[in-house]
Amino acid sequence: MSDQSSSLSSSEEDVDTESEQMYELGGTLSKWTNYIHGWQDRWVVLKNNTLSYYKSQDEREYGCRGSLCLSKAVFTPHEFDVCRFDVSMNDSVWYLRAENPDLRQQWIETIELHKAESGYGSESSLRHHGSMVSLTSAASGLSTTSTSSFRKDHSLREKLAEMETFRDILCRQVNTLQKYFDNCASGDYRDEYHRDRVVEDDEDDFPTVRPDGDCLLNNNSSKEKLFPSSSPRGPTGIDFKGEAITFKATTAGILSTLSHCIEIMVKREERWQRRLDKEMERRRKAEDAYKSALTELKKKSHYGGPDYEEGPNSLINEDEFFDAVEAALDKQDKIEEQSEKCRTPRPITLSPDTYCSLSAHRYSTKPHSHASSLSSLDLVSASEDVHRFSAQVEEMVQSHMTYSLQDVGGDANWQLITEEGEMKVYRREVEENGVVLDPLKATHAVKGVTGHEVCHYFWDTAFRNDWETTVEHFTVVEALSDQAVIIYQTHKRVWPASQRDVLYLSVMRKILSTNENEPDTWLVCNFSVDHDSYAPSSRCIRAKINVAMICQTLVSPPEGNKEISRDNILCKITYVANVNPGGWAPASVLRAVAKREYPKFLKRFTSYVQEKTSDNAILF
Repeated sequence: MSDQSSSLSSSEEDVDTESEQMYELGGTLSKWTNYIHGWQDRWVVLKNNTLSYYKSQDEREYGCRGSLCLSKAVFTPHEFDVCRFDVSMNDSVWYLRAENPDLRQQWIETIELHKAESGYGSESSLRHHGSMVSLTSAASGLSTTSTSSFRKDHSLREKLAEMETFRDILCRQVNTLQKYFDNCASGDYRDEYHRDRVVEDDEDDFPTVRPDGDCLLNNNSSKEKLFPSSSPRGPTGIDFKGEAITFKATTAGILSTLSHCIEIMVKREERWQRRLDKEMERRRKAEDAYKSALTELKKKSHYGGPDYEEGPNSLINEDEFFDAVEAALDKQDKIEEQSEKCRTPRPITLSPDTYCSLSAHRYSTKPHSHASSLSSLDLVSASEDVHRFSAQVEEMVQSHMTYSLQDVGGDANWQLITEEGEMKVYRREVEENGVVLDPLKATHAVKGVTGHEVCHYFWDTAFRNDWETTVEHFTVVEALSDQAVIIYQTHKRVWPASQRDVLYLSVMRKILSTNENEPDTWLVCNFSVDHDSYAPSSRCIRAKINVAMICQTLVSPPEGNKEISRDNILCKITYVANVNPGGWAPASVLRAVAKREYPKFLKRFTSYVQEKTSDNAILF
């Protein structure tokens, strides 16, 4: 028998071990960290009724970064996001996303299985725990209230005990009196039967009652004794007078105790009424505090959870979205100002052989218009700049040189939104399926720099971080030629907007002029492309861009035989941007950000180029 029990227990242990191994689950899930970093991949492990997460699978040996006990946690599949589910315990909430809905369902089913195995989460288990508490309470004979509550009810309990005692006494007395009345009734019946036999017809023959009450007289003046006159008790030996007095005293005690109980109940009712009033007042204050907190939460510019970020089901409205973006951009401006004060100048890495001699430069003695220069341009493609995107590059360059340099008047419907000195920014409002696709166009004139220098600093990634403040990280994915590269970059997140990334081809091109009186044109064109190594991910929204920086250098001849200096050169800049931001950002926010950020970007970049080239030879 012991062998059977031992084998049975060992088999049960094997089953338990197999079930634990079966229900263990581990994998990579995206976890919401904060509004700055957003979703980050974390290694999540579900084991022994505990959900833990690590920074990565390789760092498990360093310990978990957090864990939740499933027996006390509540998990909720998201209403709109089919890949997301939330796990919460008290004030701690984990926002988790799987790669696909099937994987999310697998995690949810495994969590439910763990909760069921641990005795939580199912209806039967809840009844089981509740019945254990009830049995314990019944066995102890006491409720779960505090001892002070019993002390308050002590007098009422005493009175109820008195009532029980009085009830027992009263029941015994009622039984005694009932016996007495029964015996009296049976004695009267026998006496009436006897009298009926002695006197049948003559009513005068009935015995009369003597004053002493001990006997009856018949018509012959003879006495008939009913029971001994000397005994105060009834025929069964019951003291009727004493029992009546006791009965009266018992009922008086009951009435007194009932009055006392009623008085206690009234006082108790008053006490409970005061408690109820206090609780209702507390509830009213709590509801007011909740409404106030909810109102304050709606007024805040930053929200902690992913439900408030950009999206079709965002809990933040357009005005709150706009205020949050404004606050985030103001904060970034302050950071940029501090970083500019601490920035140290970097040496220029342009090689000396890239500088052309001043004698070979053609002078332009008069300002020129874009319309007149357009007919004299010769689009030349370098023979060595041939790659798989060459045809697409030539198409983009041709398009920008044809349309981007056109005048902003006429039927183009350009609207001037910003004007600061020589810089003017125009916008044309375009929306497609609710997404803002407003083309932007800016014209600027910068003294002391050439078009080649401006395009060089705009195209060369070695200087990107010096003037570009919106980029968080960028990588040169592939170098197609000396002047064409594919770049992947992620932009800094502006809460509550989602983070954007861009994959684009950047090419720099010199376009020769066929007219001696017209300057050459330098152009940098950035347009979105696809690459197998950088497919779109759920972490960022992939934006589409088509941007061009078009520059022409105007040189005024110096007086006399003086050499040309930077005081004699002027760079005409035309900057065009067509951006599809994707996502669900409100149109008013996108237009406001564009109006605010594009002039700042152009001003910051041209100032940087002037600073970098002020002490160097002129690069034509």
